[in-house]
Amino acid sequence: MKAILEQLEARRAVAQVGGGEKRIEAQHKRGKLTARERLALLLDEGSFEEYDMFVEHRCTEFGMAESKIPGDGVVTGWGTINGRTVFVFAKDFTVFGGSLSETHAQKITKIQDMALKNRAPIIGLFDAGGARIQEGVAALGGYGEVFQRNVMASGVIPQISVIMGPCAGGDVYSPAMTDFIFMVRDTSYMFVTGPDVVKTVTNETVTAEQLGGASIHTTKSSIADGAYDNDVEALIQMRRLMDFLPANNEEGVPELPSFDDPTRFEDSLDTLIPENPNKPYDIKELIMKVADEGDFFEIQGAFAKNMVTGFGRIAGNTVGFVANQPMMLAGVLDSDASRKAARFVRFCDCFSIPIVTFVDVPGFLPGTAQEYGGLIKHGAKLLFAYAEATVPKVTVITRKAYGGAYDVMSSKHIRGDVNYAWPTAEIAVMGPKGAAEILYRSELGDPDKISKRIDDYTDRFANPFVAAERGYIDEVIMPHSTRKRVARALDMLRNKHLENPWKKHDNIPL
Repeated sequence: MKAILEQLEARRAVAQVGGGEKRIEAQHKRGKLTARERLALLLDEGSFEEYDMFVEHRCTEFGMAESKIPGDGVVTGWGTINGRTVFVFAKDFTVFGGSLSETHAQKITKIQDMALKNRAPIIGLFDAGGARIQEGVAALGGYGEVFQRNVMASGVIPQISVIMGPCAGGDVYSPAMTDFIFMVRDTSYMFVTGPDVVKTVTNETVTAEQLGGASIHTTKSSIADGAYDNDVEALIQMRRLMDFLPANNEEGVPELPSFDDPTRFEDSLDTLIPENPNKPYDIKELIMKVADEGDFFEIQGAFAKNMVTGFGRIAGNTVGFVANQPMMLAGVLDSDASRKAARFVRFCDCFSIPIVTFVDVPGFLPGTAQEYGGLIKHGAKLLFAYAEATVPKVTVITRKAYGGAYDVMSSKHIRGDVNYAWPTAEIAVMGPKGAAEILYRSELGDPDKISKRIDDYTDRFANPFVAAERGYIDEVIMPHSTRKRVARALDMLRNKHLENPWKKHDNIPL
């Protein structure tokens, strides 16, 4: 018996060093942790249960029969984050560059199946060079199996991908189908075809960072939801994110003890809106002052900055915040902002996370670039997402709510549950100046007359009371009471039950 136990320990020791000390050292020199070091940081201490430690590839081509390493380039298993179960896999770059083989894929699909069966989130840590060339179609088949499970798990359990090194070719499509993607600056990149192929095919000279680094995917492509400076920060932030997310689509949001009084007044909000209606202010200040303890986890903070999305808590329960940002493009809705918010709203609806919307929107961004880029369909994505959502929806109009953008931003007309407005709210087809110039075009030559018309329109329509008279606004509230009113509305909506008509699935304007 003793000999068998010693043999087990020896085999475990071999498996745990992956590709060996030299490759581990090379990994550290690149500023990266190993797969097992990453999992040790991500999960609660001592909670990781590893599966398939001794699995090896079955390839015999190209001399691969003589080159076998236990684990085959991916570490899989489950553990806990702050006591809650999560399933994990971490690509091991020290073993065959983390490339995916048939057995490597089988390890991942086993964990995916377990996560779905047990209705627990799954987190994938990516650091790999794509499919293992020596295995050909067997490796490609493995990718397909992983992709299919990504789709089956979508909307059932949260799926999170963290890109911590190279992620190329077929490897990029599994993260692309998960709920959130995060990257590490300077050491991670994602692309379908690398710089060398790009140079050959299109004659473009580009670096890996310029082609698919964190700076590109967080600001231009919107592929990544956030980026961090190093592995340690990224993994700590993933632990923080998991505290906001439900385990599955039936469990409901996690409830954490809160020491922040839900009825707290915030007097500083009474002076948040500037006297000049064209002067910007930071909507994140409002979010921070409404959320428990100012804790806000922003999603896609570097992309489409005219829209703010992210998670916070009110009275200890997770909520999703969506808000126009007057600091950027006056908070206007454009294609990027619409897509960003639509995806976030749909995630919240999938997992029964209530949505709190702060509205200050002067309309949709005009111009040929937007129209040629499909603004109509992109804007419709956000409209569709809000209209389809059955979760509790609380909306607060702080200042401008003009034109069709008023309707889109979780208005009463698309099943907003509780819709508040501040006294500073302006709900109208367009701004007073534009409206007066259209209605009284014949008086444009007389500055005094047109100025009087603008003032008249402002008094008549640029306020929340016309909408309140029609029941489109449930209450005009004082800014300082926003947290209390939103908290009470969410508590009232706790048992909301609304079902859409049966359908196989919808046909959102993609």
